[in-house]
Amino acid sequence: MISLVNSEDSRTNYTAAITRLARAIIMSDGEFSLVLVCCNLKKQQQILNWLKEFSSADIREVVIPPSAKTLYTPLIEAIGTSQPEALIVRGLESVVEINQLIISTNLMRDEFRKQFPFPVVLWVNDEIVRKLVWLAPDLKDWAGSSIRFDVPNHEFTQQTALSA
Repeated sequence: MISLVNSEDSRTNYTAAITRLARAIIMSDGEFSLVLVCCNLKKQQQILNWLKEFSSADIREVVIPPSAKTLYTPLIEAIGTSQPEALIVRGLESVVEINQLIISTNLMRDEFRKQFPFPVVLWVNDEIVRKLVWLAPDLKDWAGSSIRFDVPNHEFTQQTALSA
Protein backbone atom coordinates (compact mmCIF):
# COMPACT_ATOMS: atom_id res chain seq x y z
CA MET A 1 0.00 0.00 0.00
CA ILE A 2 1.22 3.50 -0.79
CA SER A 3 1.63 5.67 2.26
CA LEU A 4 0.93 9.34 1.73
CA VAL A 5 1.33 10.55 5.28
CA ASN A 6 2.87 9.62 8.61
CA SER A 7 0.00 9.95 11.04
CA GLU A 8 -2.39 7.07 11.62
CA ASP A 9 -5.45 9.38 11.51
CA SER A 10 -4.45 10.77 8.12
CA ARG A 11 -3.86 7.28 6.74
CA THR A 12 -7.28 6.25 8.02
CA ASN A 13 -8.86 9.30 6.33
CA TYR A 14 -7.10 8.47 3.04
CA THR A 15 -8.18 4.85 3.22
CA ALA A 16 -11.79 5.91 3.84
CA ALA A 17 -11.69 8.39 0.94
CA ILE A 18 -10.09 5.89 -1.46
CA THR A 19 -12.68 3.30 -0.42
CA ARG A 20 -15.49 5.80 -1.11
CA LEU A 21 -14.03 6.57 -4.53
CA ALA A 22 -13.58 2.91 -5.46
CA ARG A 23 -17.11 2.16 -4.25
CA ALA A 24 -18.54 5.07 -6.29
CA ILE A 25 -16.90 3.59 -9.40
CA ILE A 26 -18.03 0.04 -8.72
CA MET A 27 -21.59 0.96 -7.68
CA SER A 28 -22.29 2.92 -10.88
CA ASP A 29 -22.84 -0.45 -12.60
CA GLY A 30 -22.92 0.88 -16.15
CA GLU A 31 -24.73 4.11 -15.40
CA PHE A 32 -23.57 7.71 -15.47
CA SER A 33 -22.59 9.35 -12.22
CA LEU A 34 -20.61 12.47 -11.46
CA VAL A 35 -18.00 12.26 -8.72
CA LEU A 36 -15.98 15.23 -7.48
CA VAL A 37 -12.61 14.48 -5.93
CA CYS A 38 -11.00 17.44 -4.19
CA CYS A 39 -7.30 17.29 -3.49
CA ASN A 40 -4.00 19.10 -3.77
CA LEU A 41 -2.54 19.04 -7.28
CA LYS A 42 0.71 17.51 -6.00
CA LYS A 43 -1.14 14.52 -4.52
CA GLN A 44 -3.23 13.58 -7.56
CA GLN A 45 -0.82 11.10 -9.13
CA GLN A 46 -0.14 9.36 -5.82
CA ILE A 47 -3.86 9.04 -5.16
CA LEU A 48 -4.47 7.70 -8.68
CA ASN A 49 -1.77 5.07 -8.14
CA TRP A 50 -3.38 4.14 -4.85
CA LEU A 51 -6.81 3.90 -6.52
CA LYS A 52 -5.42 1.54 -9.14
CA GLU A 53 -4.12 -0.68 -6.31
CA PHE A 54 -7.54 -0.57 -4.65
CA SER A 55 -9.68 -1.18 -7.76
CA SER A 56 -9.43 -3.52 -10.72
CA ALA A 57 -11.83 -1.39 -12.80
CA ASP A 58 -10.84 -0.16 -16.28
CA ILE A 59 -10.18 3.46 -15.36
CA ARG A 60 -9.26 5.86 -18.16
CA GLU A 61 -7.64 9.20 -17.44
CA VAL A 62 -8.10 12.40 -19.46
CA VAL A 63 -6.18 15.64 -18.93
CA ILE A 64 -8.17 18.63 -20.14
CA PRO A 65 -6.02 21.12 -22.08
CA PRO A 66 -5.82 24.72 -20.81
CA SER A 67 -7.42 25.94 -24.06
CA ALA A 68 -10.58 23.80 -23.66
CA LYS A 69 -13.88 25.66 -24.03
CA THR A 70 -16.08 22.68 -23.18
CA LEU A 71 -15.68 19.53 -21.13
CA TYR A 72 -17.89 17.33 -23.29
CA THR A 73 -15.83 17.45 -26.52
CA PRO A 74 -12.45 16.44 -25.03
CA LEU A 75 -14.12 13.56 -23.17
CA ILE A 76 -15.91 12.26 -26.27
CA GLU A 77 -12.64 12.47 -28.23
CA ALA A 78 -10.70 10.70 -25.47
CA ILE A 79 -12.97 7.69 -25.14
CA GLY A 80 -13.65 7.20 -28.85
CA THR A 81 -15.66 4.04 -29.37
CA SER A 82 -14.45 2.25 -26.24
CA GLN A 83 -16.30 2.36 -22.94
CA PRO A 84 -14.15 2.43 -19.81
CA GLU A 85 -15.62 1.55 -16.43
CA ALA A 86 -14.72 5.04 -15.19
CA LEU A 87 -13.25 8.23 -16.57
CA ILE A 88 -10.99 10.41 -14.45
CA VAL A 89 -10.76 14.02 -15.58
CA ARG A 90 -7.80 16.13 -14.53
CA GLY A 91 -6.50 19.56 -15.49
CA LEU A 92 -9.57 21.70 -14.82
CA GLU A 93 -7.55 24.04 -12.59
CA SER A 94 -5.40 24.96 -15.63
CA VAL A 95 -8.26 25.79 -18.03
CA VAL A 96 -7.98 29.44 -19.04
CA GLU A 97 -11.70 29.96 -19.66
CA ILE A 98 -12.89 27.82 -16.75
CA ASN A 99 -16.09 29.81 -16.22
CA GLN A 100 -17.12 29.25 -19.84
CA LEU A 101 -16.26 25.55 -19.59
CA ILE A 102 -18.34 25.13 -16.42
CA ILE A 103 -21.34 26.99 -17.85
CA SER A 104 -21.28 25.00 -21.10
CA THR A 105 -20.96 21.75 -19.14
CA ASN A 106 -24.00 22.67 -17.09
CA LEU A 107 -26.00 23.43 -20.26
CA MET A 108 -25.00 20.08 -21.79
CA ARG A 109 -25.34 17.98 -18.64
CA ASP A 110 -28.03 15.74 -20.10
CA GLU A 111 -25.64 14.70 -22.89
CA PHE A 112 -23.22 13.40 -20.27
CA ARG A 113 -25.89 11.08 -18.94
CA LYS A 114 -26.72 9.87 -22.47
CA GLN A 115 -23.14 9.39 -23.70
CA PHE A 116 -21.23 8.24 -20.62
CA PRO A 117 -22.66 5.07 -19.05
CA PHE A 118 -19.95 5.14 -16.38
CA PRO A 119 -18.79 7.47 -13.62
CA VAL A 120 -17.01 10.65 -14.60
CA VAL A 121 -14.62 11.62 -11.82
CA LEU A 122 -13.65 15.29 -11.84
CA TRP A 123 -10.45 16.10 -9.94
CA VAL A 124 -11.01 19.60 -8.62
CA ASN A 125 -9.67 22.09 -6.14
CA ASP A 126 -11.71 24.26 -3.78
CA GLU A 127 -11.89 27.11 -6.32
CA ILE A 128 -13.40 24.84 -8.99
CA VAL A 129 -15.95 23.51 -6.48
CA ARG A 130 -16.97 27.10 -5.62
CA LYS A 131 -17.35 27.89 -9.34
CA LEU A 132 -19.49 24.77 -9.83
CA VAL A 133 -21.76 25.85 -6.98
CA TRP A 134 -22.22 29.35 -8.42
CA LEU A 135 -22.09 28.75 -12.18
CA ALA A 136 -23.49 25.22 -12.49
CA PRO A 137 -25.61 24.36 -9.45
CA ASP A 138 -27.64 21.74 -11.34
CA LEU A 139 -24.47 19.94 -12.41
CA LYS A 140 -22.97 20.23 -8.93
CA ASP A 141 -26.13 18.69 -7.46
CA TRP A 142 -25.58 15.57 -9.57
CA ALA A 143 -22.31 14.99 -7.76
CA GLY A 144 -23.59 15.30 -4.22
CA SER A 145 -20.77 15.68 -1.74
CA SER A 146 -17.12 15.76 -2.78
CA ILE A 147 -14.62 13.10 -1.83
CA ARG A 148 -11.82 14.98 -0.12
CA PHE A 149 -8.20 14.02 0.28
CA ASP A 150 -7.16 16.56 2.87
CA VAL A 151 -4.04 16.33 4.91
CA PRO A 152 -2.08 19.01 6.72
CA ASN A 153 0.59 20.37 4.36
CA HIS A 154 3.42 19.70 6.81
CA GLU A 155 2.53 15.97 6.97
CA PHE A 156 2.36 15.66 3.18
CA THR A 157 5.62 17.60 2.79
CA GLN A 158 7.36 15.39 5.38
CA GLN A 159 6.20 12.18 3.69
CA THR A 160 7.13 13.46 0.23
CA ALA A 161 10.62 14.33 1.48
CA LEU A 162 11.00 10.93 3.13
CA SER A 163 9.93 9.00 0.04
CA ALA A 164 12.04 11.05 -2.40
